[in-house]
Amino acid sequence: MPYVEARGNSIRVKWWGGEYKLDAEGRPTKTKKYESASGPAPGVKFQDENEAYTYGLDREYEQRHGKGVRRASAATPMSEYIWMWFEAVDIRHNSMRRYRSMLRSVIEPYWGNRPVGEITPIEYDVWKRRISAQYSESYAGNVTGLFKMLMDDAVTKYRLRTDSPIVEQRRRGRYKKRQVVRVKTELPFGAVHQLAVNAHTVWGYTGWAYIWTIAFAGMRPPGEMVGFQRGFASPNWPATDPDMARGREAAKRYEGMHALRVQHQAYYVDSVPTLAGPKYDSYRTLVIPPFLHEMHTALLVSHSSPWVFPSMSGKHLLSTPFTDSYWKPIRDGAKERKPRPSRMRYVRPEIPAVPEMAGQDIYRLRHWHRELLDEPGADIATIAKEARMGHEVAGMEGVYSRVTIGMEMRIVEYLQGVWEKNVVAGGLWTPPFPISLPSEPGMDTPLQFSGLPVVGQL
Repeated sequence: MPYVEARGNSIRVKWWGGEYKLDAEGRPTKTKKYESASGPAPGVKFQDENEAYTYGLDREYEQRHGKGVRRASAATPMSEYIWMWFEAVDIRHNSMRRYRSMLRSVIEPYWGNRPVGEITPIEYDVWKRRISAQYSESYAGNVTGLFKMLMDDAVTKYRLRTDSPIVEQRRRGRYKKRQVVRVKTELPFGAVHQLAVNAHTVWGYTGWAYIWTIAFAGMRPPGEMVGFQRGFASPNWPATDPDMARGREAAKRYEGMHALRVQHQAYYVDSVPTLAGPKYDSYRTLVIPPFLHEMHTALLVSHSSPWVFPSMSGKHLLSTPFTDSYWKPIRDGAKERKPRPSRMRYVRPEIPAVPEMAGQDIYRLRHWHRELLDEPGADIATIAKEARMGHEVAGMEGVYSRVTIGMEMRIVEYLQGVWEKNVVAGGLWTPPFPISLPSEPGMDTPLQFSGLPVVGQL
């Protein structure tokens, strides 16, 4: 039970916080360790002994029911909690960069001197409004989302607060116009083909295969595409899988079919090109139609890079300004480059723009792949589509369903049919293979994996 001490004009209440004092060797003794308060809030005194006693009873109730927060814990400065939380959180390296930047430049300067347990809902609302006025909607959303993670963990994991200062309620007050999502324009097959033709002009056969791989395999650009190594491409995989058990199982499952393995993505970590697991740890095997397998076979024979899609100079794509030097000419077109004595290697014809892709990034091709699988007549189960895209299927369907070999065979047949209908029967232009196909696909060039440092779960 709490007890109250009245001294002059002040009233103090003491209660047991559930801890015991430690001896000289740091072991708990039988002596209880009490906490105390002189008021219900900082700078506010108790009005009488009854209020103080009730306050102590509430604290003991919270302690008995696992809801109590030690005053010393609640007084932890945000500047200290922020970086302890950052050290403890388990996130990918590219997320760590973004979180560190937002914590250092936005959250700590504003909240650093405040105790974790004293941040109030009204203080949060004022800060959120300032952030929304100062930064773009996307960045402000990322910052407030990160702050919510901090507060949620302070409540549920670290017991530094009893509740979060972020109170979500139905909208009221001044009407705010609903944000309109940008409508994706229809992307016909002919526009995708023109992108591939432009990519061939800019980048050669590598560019041609790059565009069709995103469009017909749905791999995530740029991360999964720049991290795609020849050992995981269909001409070599699954025989070359470093996990021999997985390779044997895949060889048995996909006998007579072609499949590639999405095992990595590549990005910069502290200015160092690095391999990591794919986004959301969405490791997956993708069956591909025969025409795409033949493209990859010819492409791998044409170069000796460990990467399926090397840059124009044969280096890793991360070393290039991809958007400006590759994607924008492919999407927006470019003027003719005429011969010059010192620039013969840069000569190329005029490249037409693709109006349907104006202002779009290359990720639109991955969306196109998903739309292709949704076309009437595709007859492909939702579970197969989502697994192919690297998404989790929500609800009980995701728990009890799995992708069968029959589903994957229908995907291959359907995608091959789309290609033959539009390109073969439609008479669309295709470039010649850059080199004759070998009798044993993929075996005429050295099989190797990259030497980049690897992070994440592999």
